[in-house]
Amino acid sequence: MFSKLLVCSALAALATLLGANGQSVIVPGAPWKDTSGNPIQAHGAGILKVGSTFYWFGEDKSHNSALFKAVSCYSSTDLVNWSRHNDALSPIAGTMISTSNVVERPKVLFNSKNSEYVMWFHSDSSSYGAAMVGLATATTPCGPYTYKGSWKPLGADSRDEGLFQDGTAYLLYASDNNQNFKISQLDTNYYNVTSVVSQLNGATLEAPGIVKRNGVYWLIASHTSGWDPNPNKAFHATSLSGPWSSQADIAPESVRTYYSQNAYDLPLGSNAIYMGDRWRSNLLGSSQYIWYPLEFSSGMPQIVPADVWSVNLAAGTYSVATGTTYEAENGQMGGSSRLLSGTGFSGGKAVGYLGNGGTVTITVQGRGTAQWVSLYIANGDSTWRNTTISVNGGSSIVLDQPSTGGGNVVLSIPVQLNLRSGSNAITFSAGQSNYAADLDKIIVY
Repeated sequence: MFSKLLVCSALAALATLLGANGQSVIVPGAPWKDTSGNPIQAHGAGILKVGSTFYWFGEDKSHNSALFKAVSCYSSTDLVNWSRHNDALSPIAGTMISTSNVVERPKVLFNSKNSEYVMWFHSDSSSYGAAMVGLATATTPCGPYTYKGSWKPLGADSRDEGLFQDGTAYLLYASDNNQNFKISQLDTNYYNVTSVVSQLNGATLEAPGIVKRNGVYWLIASHTSGWDPNPNKAFHATSLSGPWSSQADIAPESVRTYYSQNAYDLPLGSNAIYMGDRWRSNLLGSSQYIWYPLEFSSGMPQIVPADVWSVNLAAGTYSVATGTTYEAENGQMGGSSRLLSGTGFSGGKAVGYLGNGGTVTITVQGRGTAQWVSLYIANGDSTWRNTTISVNGGSSIVLDQPSTGGGNVVLSIPVQLNLRSGSNAITFSAGQSNYAADLDKIIVY
């Protein structure tokens, strides 16, 4: 499990931004607010489509704790604008879903036999020692759901889990102390598992999802590294019973799935959407959502690391926004900032030693509106950094910057800035005593 970025108060604008053409967009890693203006709290996502409406179930982490607060339920018809409904599942004292327990990765399927919505989730103790699945049911998508119980499927551990429906329904789960990964068939009611149909021994996988493309099943999952990111992998097979291929990367290994962990993989036309979490273990409620196109055109699923992108659900396609790039080394360096060289930087150069007296000012062209700006940064620390940002000498805001996994590993971090029409001077890292991440470039959208 991993971490997410927090943009401080003045810049916590909607992650759903309407561009000049009125098209709504997804901005991975930006604060995402619901239609009431509140931060979306739906981590470890599960998506269910009913008619033309999508329902997003997830963990409410607004109390900044791994312990159970609620399974939230949001709805949308465009995957961008989400409305929060009543909590789908709430704590019950004295049970495995009390506020002293763990409820993670809720997934919901509709059972046509009983005309019932069935929720499965990872049910655990606060120490993660119970390693169970939990079950709840409802007659409407958001419920509220009635808790039915928690247990070990077929007597074995189950921690991170997912569901997949392909005529029959299946439970996907990390088992046997996270060492073996299992796929088990559900009964016709979706109330229990009946048998293990596939087992990947020694795979150490978690955070699973499956997408079926042209008769091929693609299993997307991470390995186990606590809340920290790792390179998520893809496996394929022509049958859920296997044999499964060896693992393959869905993104360059060095970026650790762009500092995210898989939560759900939603089909989109001939491709899919990778829906992940950027966990922030000390501020879980500030963990952000990393949703990217998952492209299959090469024959292997690959994340398209789009800073700003949009979905056409009717066509089953996606579009990536284009912006204007400004190299940091071409900006006006100030104080103790230094020019850095590295193979991971665009053009081989970046500006470092920002903060603690070092600054850089980049002049950009604006449209006289709020615009998304992506900072391409490198932070080799294991901990987060931050940078101040000031536009045209105005008051500064603070943007948090996650570890990128190495001093030459670059990730993009979004922020929304109000830019006037024409020339704008954006100053980074002024007035802060701590060091910011190195800045490779920015892209203005």
